[in-house]
Amino acid sequence: MRYILLIISLLAISLPSLAQNNDPKIKRIEIVYGGEFTIDNAKYPGATIFKSDGNKVQFRHQGLDIWCNLAVLYEEKNLVIAHGDIFVQQGDTLQMNSQYISYNGNLKTAVAKENVVLKNETMTLETEELFLDRNTQEAYYNNFGKITDVENELTSKTGKYFITKKKNQFTNSVKIVNKDFVVDSQILDYYHPTGNAYFYGATTITGQDYKVYCERGFYDTRKEEGYFMKNATIDYDLKTLKGDSLYFDKKKQFASGTNNIVVIDTINNTIVKGHYGEIHKAKDSMFITKKPVIISLIEKDSMYMHGKKILVTGKEQNRTIRVFPDARIFKSDMQAKCDSIHSNEFSGLTQLIGKPVVWTGESQMTGDSIHLIANTKTEQLDSLKVFNNALVVEKDTLSDGYNQVKGKVLYGKFKKNQLKQIDFLQNTESIYYVYNDKKEMVGINKLTCSHIKLHLDEQQQVEKVVFITQPVGDLYPEDKLHKNDRKFREFIWRGDERIASKDEIFSEEEKKQQPIKIQGPKEPEEVDIEEAKLNAEQDEEASTETEK
Repeated sequence: MRYILLIISLLAISLPSLAQNNDPKIKRIEIVYGGEFTIDNAKYPGATIFKSDGNKVQFRHQGLDIWCNLAVLYEEKNLVIAHGDIFVQQGDTLQMNSQYISYNGNLKTAVAKENVVLKNETMTLETEELFLDRNTQEAYYNNFGKITDVENELTSKTGKYFITKKKNQFTNSVKIVNKDFVVDSQILDYYHPTGNAYFYGATTITGQDYKVYCERGFYDTRKEEGYFMKNATIDYDLKTLKGDSLYFDKKKQFASGTNNIVVIDTINNTIVKGHYGEIHKAKDSMFITKKPVIISLIEKDSMYMHGKKILVTGKEQNRTIRVFPDARIFKSDMQAKCDSIHSNEFSGLTQLIGKPVVWTGESQMTGDSIHLIANTKTEQLDSLKVFNNALVVEKDTLSDGYNQVKGKVLYGKFKKNQLKQIDFLQNTESIYYVYNDKKEMVGINKLTCSHIKLHLDEQQQVEKVVFITQPVGDLYPEDKLHKNDRKFREFIWRGDERIASKDEIFSEEEKKQQPIKIQGPKEPEEVDIEEAKLNAEQDEEASTETEK
């Protein structure tokens, strides 16, 4: 009786196979080892049931082997459904374990369920349901999966593994956990041979001392190095860096930005803008160029400083800011120009060096060098000093002349960030236009004394002049004083250089400058080609090392 059942079973397996072998495109699932087999048409119509007899049941189909405890083979459909302690192997490209698998030989597709673990030499994928397409050499899941390799653990709600490319494509709630950082993303591609991740959606990288956000970008998870685009932001070294294209290198403690960059320093209430910038954490420095401007918040007003280059060095609370060359300052009630600016945060001293000029109200102030001093506690302007050849000029409102006061040294005093008092000391002189109550010119007053004090009103206009310590001078009728004698030797009116607004802080040449063209993020197809080359290079290097 047992032999009769065996013959019937073999016929049941063989006859459908003979009926469909006419199609050369369809390869039949082979029974390598059947163990014990039975037929139960009531439960599995048209199928043969194979069961382990101590050795696992084994099937083969075009380079794919399946081992299991129990299998139901639908020969006519070229379909096998396997249960229990399943092991699948496809050459040396992958191995897979599960408790259930359905494999369709006609379509060359499989569905594996229950504790699915797919492995190759570089990674392990774990999920509860995995779909395998051997035509495209892709495996994918739709209900959470975890991938681990030497460096990282990657999880996502949905994902796809490209077997030949050794690439994972993750979508929906993607996370990479590394001992040094965590990545949260909506869409990313990950290449196991290189450890490179490419972002195609909102992504956040959180490291030990940095945080990155972007919507397109690349990150080498082994080196903690990458570039980021589309709403990119890097929080690093107590600063926030934004720009069209950002670069970060953890090992070098370096970050940079290109085009429309903004560096926000909330601790020091400053913002730096430009089209190229670098942050060097190890050197406690920041460098900005290409239309750079540094904006300092002073109460409700802002002060803008600009030069062709801006260099910020030193630790917090002891920073030094250098602006050069062709440095400029704009504040609503004060503007300035010079060759370079040197500002120290700890001392509160800002030096204007090289042909400096300061404008407040209608007054112009010049000298060999000008110092602005801030109160480091209140962060308000406290005073100013002009050394050598100090000169204040104000255009007369009723004539084409200029009121002028000069001295060897000038001291100014601010109150609530407004210049309220100016003192001239040593060799002081003045030229002043005098009018009567009818606003008729009385004459031009020329005086010398050792100390002259100016008081300014709310509009930064000179409202009172006090001559101290034996002033000596004369009042000259206008027609009795030669035009050359109406101006001091140091007099140069620079009103046409005055900066009218924050937008005018740039030179005409700089206004014409446009951001450089940045190469956009590469498409996945381009990345695949690059990664394949990198993988081939790594394999070649490994082979060379082995030969040595």
